[in-house]
Amino acid sequence: MANTKSSCLPLYEKVFHKNTYHRALDVIILFLLLCLLFYRLSTFNNHGFAWFLAFLCETCFTFLWVLVVNCRWTPLTYKTFPQRLQERVQELPPVDMFVTTADVELEPPIMTVNTVLSLLAVDYPAHKLACYVSDDACSPLIFYSLVEASKFAKLWVPFCKKYSVQVRAPFRYFLGESAKPPSTGSREFQQDWKMMKEEYEQLNRNIEQAAKKSFLFDMTGEMAVFSSTERRDHPAIVKVLWENKEDLSNGLPHLFYISREKRPKHPHHYKAGAMNVLTRVSGLMTNAPFMLNVDCDMYANNPEIVLQAMCLLLGSKERDCAFVQSPQYFYDSPADSLAILHESLGKGIVGIQGPFYAGTGTFHRRKVIYGLWPDKIENQGKCINSVYGQVGGELLQKFGNSKEFIKSAVNALEGKNKGFSSKLSDSLKAANQVAGCGYEYGSSWGKKVGWLYGSATEDVLTGLMIHAKGWKTSYCSPDPHAFLGCGPSDLPAAMRQQKRWAMGLLEILFSEHSPILATLTGKLQFRQCLAYLWLLIWGVRSIPELCYVALPAYCIITNTSFLPKVQEPGICIPVAIFVIFKLYTLSEYIHGGFPIYSWFVNNSMLRIVATSAWLFGFGSTVLKLLGLSETVFEITKKVHQSCDGGKDGKELVFDESPFFVPGTTILLVHLAALATGLLGMQPQGGQGPGLGEYFCSVYVVICFSPFLLGLFRKGKDGIPLSTICKSAALALLFLRSCKMSSMN
Repeated sequence: MANTKSSCLPLYEKVFHKNTYHRALDVIILFLLLCLLFYRLSTFNNHGFAWFLAFLCETCFTFLWVLVVNCRWTPLTYKTFPQRLQERVQELPPVDMFVTTADVELEPPIMTVNTVLSLLAVDYPAHKLACYVSDDACSPLIFYSLVEASKFAKLWVPFCKKYSVQVRAPFRYFLGESAKPPSTGSREFQQDWKMMKEEYEQLNRNIEQAAKKSFLFDMTGEMAVFSSTERRDHPAIVKVLWENKEDLSNGLPHLFYISREKRPKHPHHYKAGAMNVLTRVSGLMTNAPFMLNVDCDMYANNPEIVLQAMCLLLGSKERDCAFVQSPQYFYDSPADSLAILHESLGKGIVGIQGPFYAGTGTFHRRKVIYGLWPDKIENQGKCINSVYGQVGGELLQKFGNSKEFIKSAVNALEGKNKGFSSKLSDSLKAANQVAGCGYEYGSSWGKKVGWLYGSATEDVLTGLMIHAKGWKTSYCSPDPHAFLGCGPSDLPAAMRQQKRWAMGLLEILFSEHSPILATLTGKLQFRQCLAYLWLLIWGVRSIPELCYVALPAYCIITNTSFLPKVQEPGICIPVAIFVIFKLYTLSEYIHGGFPIYSWFVNNSMLRIVATSAWLFGFGSTVLKLLGLSETVFEITKKVHQSCDGGKDGKELVFDESPFFVPGTTILLVHLAALATGLLGMQPQGGQGPGLGEYFCSVYVVICFSPFLLGLFRKGKDGIPLSTICKSAALALLFLRSCKMSSMN
């Protein structure tokens, strides 16, 4: 009876969170914003340009707040019960795990190795797992590192499972207290621990020596294929690094190395192209019904994460769970801003049609990636058999000209891919074919099948099209976190990443895949459309942000105003909005257990990023839409942390990147405006700025205080002279424009 009762229990539960307090504050702020817009309209005849510009900016902010309220309105989380899987599921399904790396310099091989080792050691039957590593740099160093890692894994995986190690990425396990020999535990554990640490240190040394080219690779045997390869000109390489030939559940999962073919005149579509190659190769080799994809820096922090995801994938109706997304967290950066974002907005989006696809830490249904619509689930086998039996050319046009792959795709769509092939080597020839750079020509890959092309943020685009078909998605946020990654190495790298995201998101907004069109012509829910709009307009937000930031300085210099005077009743509206919003966001940080300083830093960084990285992303998108530039995919530099601790995010590191010109210009403009006001150098006439304009100008200077400190520092902590000169020229141009405006 007990077993029967257990088998009827659900694998997960939905937890709807009460948010009456947050809803009330959201509505109050929205009401005040609408009141402010009405007040500006009713008093517009008594004011000039600054008042009108403020009205336009505040209209944008009101629309943005509507999108935010929509995202926060119905927070939802999932509670999973992996211990019930064995009672509910007779045999766990296979899972293919994808790891992508693209630059051996920006993404250190030891980082990729640790991610692979953490995946090989997860709590899941080894004969049901296969790990595929995509090396878009075609680097013999990556191949060598993975070969060495496969040897170490034969020791590391049994060690983790024998002693129930929680952190299964060696470089994190041997940090802090674990870096010292254990004083507790059995004598056997102490001996095994010491041996494992020595083995990992040797692995690390071998990879470091290879990276420093202290010895040349022997380009024979398995390495011979790299003897005449170049990064952007090489054939497809598919290697089986380790095969679980005995099909042991407690052995080591399959491990594959893949470097897709690249030729100078063939587009490779960046990460989306690599993911499609991984999908096709894995479809031939193992063809698991579920696929996990992670970036090379995103190691499995929770050893039960595959079991947790299976609770959602197996316990839901297929149409309600196209993929399972885990939130992103970083081990080397403050978690405050991400935690607040996931808590306030992430959970709310989960309660609509499901989370966005974030590009890493995601479990996919293979059939969904193959383009299946949810309303065709019930009769998918009948439809596929009909097409395959009568119109073979249609499948060739959809999946490419590999009959072996088409057969595996049909099996996947029919739900017949329940086990791994016992002869992996027999599929190598076909695998090399589907990894070729010309395989996708004339097919639907990147258009209707696989990861979609056309945006630098291929993850959001692919997830949007999945939602547009009517699929729902799920969210897995276990404790401890499912995956932990490495954040950008410094602020310039973070700015480049933010610019790429802003540009990629805007590309989607202005494309045929826009969520507005997906709602009108597809099955994207209206509220999910609004949630996507909140994300996609990051780049557009930079324009009203920049204008609003410049308004206080403009008003002080031109002796005008954009805020009501202190003695006017209308001043209560913007003051109330400012105070309530700041206290609201501050309470979120305090409730999350984060210091007030983190709240201040993140608020300042939002202003800085919005007026710099997002602004450049917006400009790049406009140039691309005009046909004056092309998309350039910039890989984010990552630094492998070999010692405990990480970036605290408290100081900015400056370089000659143009990203720092807008922030420096804004600071110089406001300093000049404050000096102009204090010295009484404004033109005569006009309504004159009030206390509100001066307060806002001082507030902007405080938000950009890192730039103020950078003016007086030297080295990497100081703003380069070239940046100061460019910013000074732009500031003088702004001042000149203000003077001409006041004269007119």
